[in-house]
Amino acid sequence: MNIQPFIEEAIANFIPDKDNYVVGYADLQDLIKDKYPYRYATVIGRKLDDSVIDSIAGGPTLEYFNLFESVNKELSRIVAQISSEMNARGIDNRPMIATGDDSNRDANYEVNLRYKFSHKMAATGAGLGWIGKTDLLISNKFGPRVRFASVLTNHRFQKIGEPIRKSKCGSCTICVEKCPAQAASGRLWDTTVHRDEFYDAHKCRDMCKHLAMTRIQKDATICGICVSVCPFGKKKRRDGPTAR
Repeated sequence: MNIQPFIEEAIANFIPDKDNYVVGYADLQDLIKDKYPYRYATVIGRKLDDSVIDSIAGGPTLEYFNLFESVNKELSRIVAQISSEMNARGIDNRPMIATGDDSNRDANYEVNLRYKFSHKMAATGAGLGWIGKTDLLISNKFGPRVRFASVLTNHRFQKIGEPIRKSKCGSCTICVEKCPAQAASGRLWDTTVHRDEFYDAHKCRDMCKHLAMTRIQKDATICGICVSVCPFGKKKRRDGPTAR
């Protein structure tokens, strides 16, 4: 029996709100073979509430922090359901939650601030979007106003996306100018450009921690300014459905 269509149909059935979610399938080829014994990824994206994102000005708000937490939990629940369905069908897999846990950290994490698996990498591989100048995933459907979680497997899906390999940000520099950490150089991303060539993750992390503590008294790494100011996200807000 061909179980491929069933799996993709089953995954679609776990998505609670089709207007505010996006689903993609990526062939990661050898990108993670030395870290995880899988080749393919199902990538689930959840739109962030526009009213909360629009309210971000000088840094994170309590509403944004709570939204961030609740969407992460929602995505983690969904990928757990997808993983269970795959297990029931004898498909080996590994769910990857929205915010990376310690087990997913690179061995040199404190030096490079990298995870062994990147949802952004999977999303570009699935054709869902590209990497912006402040290292955000800019999705075709929602701009940067989105959070992702994934499920890794060696099961080849029928709907493998066409990878996006270059930025579509063009000459826009709004996120670069508004970043309080000045973490971005303004260089455009493509798959041949190392992250550190266009974005300083340490500057971003340190400023996020500072803003979270001073503005909302949270020991967290969260800001949201570049998410809020991105013109592509604002355009998608006007053109697309509104999250409930």
